[in-house]
Amino acid sequence: MAGFDPTLDVHEWISFDDEHEDRTWVVDATFLRSSWSCIYGEGCQGVLDADASAMAQGCCSYGAHFVDEEDLEPVIAAAARLTSKQWQFRKQGRRDGFFDVAGANVTTKLVKDACIFLNRPGFEGGVGCALHHGALAAGERPMDWKPNVCWQLPLRLDHQTDDHGHLTSTLREWKRRDWGPGGLEFHWWCTDSHEAFVGRDPVYVYLRDEIVELIGEAAYGRLVEMLERPTWVPLPHPAARPVTVRRKPTP
Repeated sequence: MAGFDPTLDVHEWISFDDEHEDRTWVVDATFLRSSWSCIYGEGCQGVLDADASAMAQGCCSYGAHFVDEEDLEPVIAAAARLTSKQWQFRKQGRRDGFFDVAGANVTTKLVKDACIFLNRPGFEGGVGCALHHGALAAGERPMDWKPNVCWQLPLRLDHQTDDHGHLTSTLREWKRRDWGPGGLEFHWWCTDSHEAFVGRDPVYVYLRDEIVELIGEAAYGRLVEMLERPTWVPLPHPAARPVTVRRKPTP
């Protein structure tokens, strides 16, 4: 692939029609095959306008936005199960509630400039998301306790319907632009950075449960077939380093 520039945001995409409904799936094969993994606590610099590694806030510096009541209800139930040893700000949450409502927007409250569920460095129950800690202690999946946006990151599923009613659903990586104008001001964002491309498994394996929750078992199975098919030169993710591109020998 002479002349390939790894600094360009070039991705391969795979599409396939759904066998059970009038839908086409489009997936970001480059990201799903990549070695991205969450490095919270292991080099994550956060989403502020300067390196915030020492603050251990990850992408929790801003309140999580709830999509609807169906998104909010599991978090209400989960918060009620958290103990004071699991949730640093449980007292405030129980007294004042853990979410704010501003018009149609419902978000988790902020305490000391970060999400109320975020345990800070030095807390005996462990730094990080209290919901995550509580779920693991209960032997349950953290994604079943958290707001949708929290367990879906860095995946994003977009839907578009054409003039004839055909639905196209696109599964891709969450980019800075998806945060709105503020995303461009982040000092650091994980899918832009080679530091986060250190996983042992490709994303479609590492985030299997999350992807299945988003697109269903049948579509996931087809996705895996497509991603694992014999192929020519798969493009490396532009943020992963070092980049090595090799051609398969010609028979």
